[in-house]
Amino acid sequence: MEEKALFKLGYGLYVLTAEEGGRHNGCIINTAQQLTDTPLRLSITVSKQNLTHDMVLRTGRFNLSVLSEAADFKVFQHFGFQSGRTAEKISGYPGVAYSANGLSYLTGPVNAYLSAQTFHTVDLGTHTLFLADLTDAKVLTNVDTASYAYYHAHIKPQPAPKPSQGGWRCRICGYVYEGEELPPDFICPLCKHGAVDFEKI
Repeated sequence: MEEKALFKLGYGLYVLTAEEGGRHNGCIINTAQQLTDTPLRLSITVSKQNLTHDMVLRTGRFNLSVLSEAADFKVFQHFGFQSGRTAEKISGYPGVAYSANGLSYLTGPVNAYLSAQTFHTVDLGTHTLFLADLTDAKVLTNVDTASYAYYHAHIKPQPAPKPSQGGWRCRICGYVYEGEELPPDFICPLCKHGAVDFEKI
């Protein structure tokens, strides 16, 4: 048990994996917190829309693979934040290993994995809160954990910028008039200055 693996918790993104009847499945969650030091306990919250949720609810066992900043968008496309109602996202997926509890975890791009056994569940309506004892933990790399903000800024593809249609900006208040030509008698609707105070953008 490498307790420093718990330092990876609290603000990251995790691939939650579970197994039932020989079927392994996974989905991405962003809710994992250490609860206590003695005994080592953690909590996760999982949407009921995820098949992985049902597996954890019935078996009580799960693994968390802590995604690092080296993760690319393909990981998120494959597992998704909603795993749907179909199983077996693990079979054939590259870089999968199995921990002492027999559950799968990703070996890359992650910086740690944690195994847990639930001891209590709380129904939160659309989600379930799982309280669990930590049974195994290992640090795999020293790459920083990918936060939700990092995912949006650096991993998720950004929409292509809209082509500029040109226009004119008021130097006084910043109002933008869209169009190639600004009428000479145009008055800014915000600051009431005339066309002479507009610049081409």
